[in-house]
Amino acid sequence: MSTYFQSKEDAEQNARWYLVDAAGLTVGRLASEIAHIIRGKHKPTFTPHVNCGDCVVVINAEKVKFSGNKLEGKIYFSHSQFPGGLKSVKAGDMLNKHPERVIEHAVHGMLPKGNLGHRMLRNLRVYAGSEHPHGAQKLEVFTPKYVTR
Repeated sequence: MSTYFQSKEDAEQNARWYLVDAAGLTVGRLASEIAHIIRGKHKPTFTPHVNCGDCVVVINAEKVKFSGNKLEGKIYFSHSQFPGGLKSVKAGDMLNKHPERVIEHAVHGMLPKGNLGHRMLRNLRVYAGSEHPHGAQKLEVFTPKYVTR
C-alpha cells in the first residue's frame, strides 16, 4: 500500500470553476468556505503540497456584511517599510472604496503562507457587482453550507 499524491499536471486538468454570490453573507464565514475550495480540501485527491484546488469567482462583494461592530472597529493595517509608513483603513471605508479587497484579505489569511498560498490565491476572482468576464468557463453555482443569509 502506498499513499497517493496528486501531481501538479493532474491537478490542473481536474480544476473546476465555482460561482459564489456574496450578497448578504458574513465575510469570515464566507471566506472560510472559499479558502476550503481554493485549497482543494473538498476533493478526495487533496495533496497538501500541491495547488490542487478549484477556481472561485465571487460576485456582489459590495453587499457582504460584517457581524457585530466590525464596520467601525475592524482596522486593516499596511506598512510601506519606511519610517512612518503605517497606514490604517477601517473596514467600513474599505468596503465602500474597494469591496473586493475585503474578501481577498479574508481569504488570504486562511490560506498557507508562502509561495503555495500565493499561487492558490490566483484562483480567486472577486468582483464588486454582479457582472464578471468569466462566462466562457463552465461555472457551477456554489452555495455555502455554513453561511446563512
